Formats: sequence, C-alpha cells, structure tokens
Amino acid sequence: MTELVWLIPLGVAIGVLGTLMGAGGGFLLVPLLVLLYPAMPADVVTAVSLTVVFFNALSGSIAYARMGRIDYPAALLFAAAGTPGAILGAMSTAYVPRRTFDAIIGVVLLAASVFLTLRPVGTRREAPAGAAGDVRPAPPAYRTPRKMALGATLSTGIGFFSSLLGIGGGIIHVPVLVGLLRFPVHVATATSHMILAILALAGVLVHVSSGTFARGAWETVGLAAGVVVGAQVGAAVSTRVGGRWIMWGLASAIGLVAIRILAMAGGLWR
Repeated sequence: MTELVWLIPLGVAIGVLGTLMGAGGGFLLVPLLVLLYPAMPADVVTAVSLTVVFFNALSGSIAYARMGRIDYPAALLFAAAGTPGAILGAMSTAYVPRRTFDAIIGVVLLAASVFLTLRPVGTRREAPAGAAGDVRPAPPAYRTPRKMALGATLSTGIGFFSSLLGIGGGIIHVPVLVGLLRFPVHVATATSHMILAILALAGVLVHVSSGTFARGAWETVGLAAGVVVGAQVGAAVSTRVGGRWIMWGLASAIGLVAIRILAMAGGLWR
C-alpha cells in the first residue's frame, strides 16, 4: 500500500513521456521495474508493464481521438496483424531467464535508437499538430497498398517481441511508421497509441489467465493510476512539440535506457 505514494507520481511521468513519444511508456517502465525489483521474474515484469502500457495507450488514444490524429484503418490493420504475435509473446515470457531477458531488451532498444538516429525525420514540412486536417494529407498519400502490406507484415513480429519484453511495441512501431512508411510524425505517434492499446490488451489477457498478473497487482494499480493522468497531459503537450524533437527525444531516451540495461545484464552496473 505504501508503494502507491511514489508509484502513482512515477506513473504520471511515464504517461507523459510515453504518450508524447507515442511509445506507451513501456520502454521506460521495464528498465525501471528491472532496477526497482531485481528479484521480480521476467514474466511478472512483462505482466505489470503490459498492463500499465494498456492503460497509458487507452488514455492517450482517447485524447488523440479527440484531436482527430489517429489513422484508424492503419491502426486496426496493424493491430490485427500483431495480435497473434502479442499473444504468443506473452505466453513465451515465462521461459526466458531474467538475465537473458535483460540482454534482449537492451539490444532491441539500442537498435531502435540507432535506427532513429540514422533515419531522422525528413525535411518535408508538417503543419502544426492539431486537427486531422492540419497534420494529415487528404487523402493520405502515405497509405498505399504496398506500405500497408509491409506495415502489417512487420506488425506481426513487433507484436511478438513487444509482448515478450513487455515494452508494448511503440518504440518500434513509431520508427516503422515514420522511417519506413513515411507517416507524418504526429499521426504516427497517435496511431501507434491505438495499436499499442490493442496489442497490450492481448498480452494482458494472457497474463491474467495464467495467474502471472496477480503477482504484481499493487505495482500495476499504482502505476496505472498515474499513467492514465499522465497520458492526457502528454497528448496535450504534444500539440506544442515539433515532430523532429519528438523523434530525437525518443532516440536519446531509448539509447540511454538500452545502455543502462545492457550494463546491468553484463554485471557492470547493479
């Protein structure tokens, strides 16, 4: 019970950053759980993180929906493609040793950071983030059959690894949407949030059915309460932050987190 005093404010901070960057906060929450609860099994870490990511993404999606920034056809297609992988990933977590889990997530985060650094947002102009007509072409030039097929294919793998690691997949989906599929950044972050909500829910239901969720219930309650509030703040702040800054901030944040986790996995930092 006393943990709620600091878990709720921590959840607020994660919700703000996760929603602002479209990553759901899992990329921040998992390493924090690894640090704060060194004895917590990998499957419990992912259960807590995925549940918090779900509430963060749900709250953020509601805020972004009001702004008209979600690309619903893309979000539903990519979520449908990623759901089987998310279920399989959640089922596989119990078989991953904790040190191996730390090493895998560190490598994934570092790779995402490098990708974002090497493939920054282009120089094409984007209108200020606001209503859908301000940030999204009409009809959207980026939503072609070839790109949607590529996005759906990649989402299958993203769903598996994001659920396996408990990070929710936003740190991978946002780079894919922006760097490969050429979505406008503010549309990508909002669309990623809706995909996150659906994929995270699939993983959460697997952990609930297996009983894993119950072992991290209090941590989940405190963090989830905070991210619901923080997600609303993050969505509001995002209207004042340019797409280039969002992507640079995302790359820097996940790069630092990756180095931290890899150092822990290698026994260099405890």
